[in-house]
Order: sequence, then structure tokens, then C-alpha cells
Amino acid sequence: MANLSFDLAVVGSGPGGYVAAIRAAQLGLNAAVIERAELGGICLNWGCIPTKALLRSSDLLHQIRHAEAFGLQVSGVSFDLARIVKRSRAVAGQLSNGVKHLLRKHKVTVVAGSAKLAGPGRLAVTRADGGDTVSAKHIVLATGARARELPGLKADGKLVWTYREALAPDVMPKSLLVIGSGAIGIEFASFYRTLGAEVTVVEVLDRILPVEDAEISAFARKAFEKQGMKIHVGAQVARLEPVGEGVAATLEFAGGRSERQTFHRAILAVGIVGNVEGLGLEGTRVKVEKSHVVVDEWLRTGEPNVYAIGDLAGSPWLAHKAMHEGVICVERIAGLNDVHPLDTSRVPGCTYCWPQVASVGLTEAAAKAAGRAVRVGRFPFIGNGKAIAMGEPEGLIKTVFDAQTGELLGAHMIGAEVTELIQGFGIAKTLETTEADLLHTIFPHPTISEAMHEAVLDAYGRTLHI
Repeated sequence: MANLSFDLAVVGSGPGGYVAAIRAAQLGLNAAVIERAELGGICLNWGCIPTKALLRSSDLLHQIRHAEAFGLQVSGVSFDLARIVKRSRAVAGQLSNGVKHLLRKHKVTVVAGSAKLAGPGRLAVTRADGGDTVSAKHIVLATGARARELPGLKADGKLVWTYREALAPDVMPKSLLVIGSGAIGIEFASFYRTLGAEVTVVEVLDRILPVEDAEISAFARKAFEKQGMKIHVGAQVARLEPVGEGVAATLEFAGGRSERQTFHRAILAVGIVGNVEGLGLEGTRVKVEKSHVVVDEWLRTGEPNVYAIGDLAGSPWLAHKAMHEGVICVERIAGLNDVHPLDTSRVPGCTYCWPQVASVGLTEAAAKAAGRAVRVGRFPFIGNGKAIAMGEPEGLIKTVFDAQTGELLGAHMIGAEVTELIQGFGIAKTLETTEADLLHTIFPHPTISEAMHEAVLDAYGRTLHI
């Protein structure tokens, strides 16, 4: 057993963890990352990256099926699910190796094993062949989260999947029940529906994609139902039971009506819980609420020199939020002056379904609930030349401004490539841009981004192309 000493040790090598370690090394700190599984964490290996690789395959299949509209003739179109999955896993593997390279480049020590707090400034690391004792002046917990399970709704990895099984299926499901309509559920629903599965989505709240603006949620539901998805909102799955080669689900609807339906497979996408177990938090001043570690604006826990970032520290559960927190945490530790706490209203959210969904800032309802008088602008893709030329005329961009100050409060999008476009409004919010700045910004033609400009113009009665 080795005794290792560092300025900073990070437990977990997901997006938040490896970025925190790299930034620490850049600032001259002797840093280590402790990881029990693959470098890159869940996001890179079993989340963000491999799902996008799967969705890229389904997007291409969708485009090929509509090739005739573009004057192209394609015949004999089919897909090989095993090869789609193989490519997805290869992409994840390549990027995991990329993280390994980055850590080595910045001289960050990688310690394999599971770590737990073992006293002030100490971590005990265990693995099958032994372990190490790690001493560090500062310890950053970045252990992420895992899929939530509910009573009567547990994944068995065979008939009832979590994201892991959905990413590497052993069979193409003929029919699929997706429980939960957040980003994870909707992305898998979109992927499997495009490949031909009969997809049913059940959401306990009154609309799908419930964190999005209500207009965007409604637009998305219409688009998904047009694709053939069945969507039940205000409903829940009370029980799942194996039946032959499938699973029987008891669906409960508003008014007390219940119905039993059988599906080939089911996916649980009902949220996540933080990985707080096994970290040695007992007997420390680290506080846990609803499975997440409580931190202050600088990501400090109640235990001196122990920090928490990313999914472990709570919502929004997004990789880019975790990365940003890792940088904030480490720069504050290093004593940099120009460090600012995270403003969650500036964290963009993206869902890579078809059509894509993206947003940043307050929804219209949230802005009004906060007592803000608002000006709202909207612009449909049907009025955008590039969208029409691309054959993607279904989409909408919505902007929300403070009626008194002109502050951009939020932006919400659905349509082609909006997960790329949203960063334009993300920059605008970081720069504290007003409507005047955006009105005078020149957007290139022909681009879908022109719809962003038109949505701003519309909020002030100046839209030009509809």
C-alpha cells in the first residue's frame, strides 16, 4: 500500500472531476484523480457521448428515408443495431482515452480504486489488489449520480432497462415503454422510434419535457406524436412485471382509471440520485439532502477543505455545469481573484431528440412568477430560408425579455441544430446583453441563426420575415 500526497485530490473522473484536476494542474497544484471505473465517468462512457453517437445514426437513417424529397434515390435502406452500438462504444472509448491523454499531459496522477474520506485531509483507496492512502490539502468529491428507481419500478437489466442497457441493447425492441419524459427519456424515445419501435412515453407531470417552456413542450409533443409516439401525461406506471419475453405495465391515469399494457422492453428515466454512498461522509460535517451533497456558492461542504461538484452537488444535472463548477472550485482554492459563483440561469440545457430542443434562462411562466413584466418574441422556422432549404421547416425560437430593462431573461428553441444555436443566447446572457444589443447584431444570411434575430425583433414589434 502506497502513501501518496497531493495538493488536491479529486474523487471521480467525470466531466467535472477531470476538468477540476486539469485546471488545478494548470494553476501549479499537484493534483490527482481517483477513479473506480472508466476515465470520463458516466457522461463520457454511458451518457452524453454514446447517446449522441446513437442519435447520429438514427438522424442519418431519418434523412435517408426522406432522400426522395431532395431529388435523391436510395433503395434497400436497413440498419444493423449491433454495428450502431459498436460505433457508439468506439466513440466513447476514443474519448475516454482522450481524457487519459489529457491527464497525463498535465501531469495529473490517476489512482485506480474506490475512495472514501478517512479523516481530515485523507482518503482511503481500495481495489481488488489492495489500495493506497492519499493525503491532500483539498479534496473534491465528483462522484456523480445514477438512475433513480422507484417502488415497484426497478431495472433488471433484461426487460426493464436503465440508460446503460438502452445504450447497448441485446435486442431491438418491438415495443418500448419509456417512463419519464426528461432529456434522457425523450432522447431514447426518439432513437428507438426512428429505428421502428412502437414507443409509448408516460410522464407523471402535465406535460413532457417539463423543465422547458410550456410552448416548446407543446410543440415537441405534437412533433413526437406525428412521428407515431404515444404520449401519456398526468399518468404514472404503478407496477412493472415480467410476462414471457416482455414486461407488463400497470398505467394509472387521472381520475383513477388504470390499464394494463404489455411491452417488449421498458426504460426507466425517472431522474437520478447522487452517489453519496461509500464516501465516508458519516461522522463528518458534510450534509446530504435528497441524495445530494449540500455546498455553498464556492462548492464547499460543511467539512473544511472538502468540496463537491457536478451531479453530486445537485441540479442542473448537466456535464457542462459540472465542468464549470470544477473550474470555479479549483480557481477559488488557488486564490484567483476573478472568480464568480455559478449563475444557473446561464446554464444552457439541450435535448438531442428529433427535433432538437434547447434553452437557457427563465421560461415565460417562471419570469412572470418571479414578478417580472415581460416582452415575448417568437419566430417559426417556416419563415427561415435556410431551414426551408434544409427541409427542416418545423421549429420555433422564443425569447423572453424584461419589459422594463430589456434584459434577456430566457431563450427557448425547438428545431434543427438548436443545440448549437443556443450558445448564442448563452453568450448574450453572460455579457448581460439587452434587446438593444441583439437588435443591432448582424446575423449572417442564409442561416438558421437568423430566426434568433427575428425572435428578438418580434418581441419589440419589428419582425421582418413573417
